Amino acid sequence: MTTVTDRGALQDALGLLKDREEIAARLLESSAKHSFDPDKELDWDAPPVDGKYYWPPELLSLYDTPLWKKMGEEQRIDLSRHEAAALGSLGIWFEIILMQLMVRHIYDKSLTSNHVRYALTEIADECRHSMMFARMIQKAGAPAYPVSRTNHNLARILKTVSTTPGSFACTLLGEEILDWMQRLTFPDERIQPLVRGVTRIHVIEEARHVRYAREELRRQMLTAPRWEQELTRVSCGQAARVFSLAFVNPKVYENVGLDRREALAQVQASGHRREVMQTGAKRLTDFLDDIGVLRGVGRRLWKSSGLLA
Repeated sequence: MTTVTDRGALQDALGLLKDREEIAARLLESSAKHSFDPDKELDWDAPPVDGKYYWPPELLSLYDTPLWKKMGEEQRIDLSRHEAAALGSLGIWFEIILMQLMVRHIYDKSLTSNHVRYALTEIADECRHSMMFARMIQKAGAPAYPVSRTNHNLARILKTVSTTPGSFACTLLGEEILDWMQRLTFPDERIQPLVRGVTRIHVIEEARHVRYAREELRRQMLTAPRWEQELTRVSCGQAARVFSLAFVNPKVYENVGLDRREALAQVQASGHRREVMQTGAKRLTDFLDDIGVLRGVGRRLWKSSGLLA
């Protein structure tokens, strides 16, 4: 429910919204202090460490399935190498979409405002992240894993027609689940040092992006016309369905010597995998529920995605 205080401030179930310019000023200050150049920060010439994973085993799609129990340690590590490359590829795809949505968001806004300055700063961050992920994939000796042609073209439509609240809802969908996984990855000593370094940089810089998107989505869900709010609920739910499927790239299984159909069937039947994805999404779904995004058809779509219990 929208509340307007005597000072004209907006309020939702989470409390008063802070001034947009003040938030952006703080984020700009944080960016100046805590931004990284991956080309200089990370040791790209160091060889991979034998016996270390590229992604936490518990976060791999086949973990604790019958196939996983048959695999030897070397094949499990190889699966982690390819799944890390697939997630890096997914991250690049998503960040390219995000950059285009951000440019659309600021196109009609004051070019000298803190809000626009921070958006441009975030776009610069995402450019570095995309290049960092691509270099990580190359250093791992794995192929890139583009999303399916269908999802690629659905995203083309999304970034062309998305409303502003829909854009920020989709931004959070792409950022927060991967962020949860990366927060478990960078402190994990079982993981390759380069992957830990990449995820550490991404987590630190992505925290600002999440704050910016959350605050703006709260504002949009209070001020957008009712039709736009309803469209956001549906488009966000559909995006959750697409994104949950894109988290698993079937070509990974073929490239590590597994039967593609059997592997996919076991992932779909895995209670552990379902719990991982729902746990990774919970902070986001709680937030979306609080601000009124998870209602009606949108909530049913989220449930069908497997990301909402």
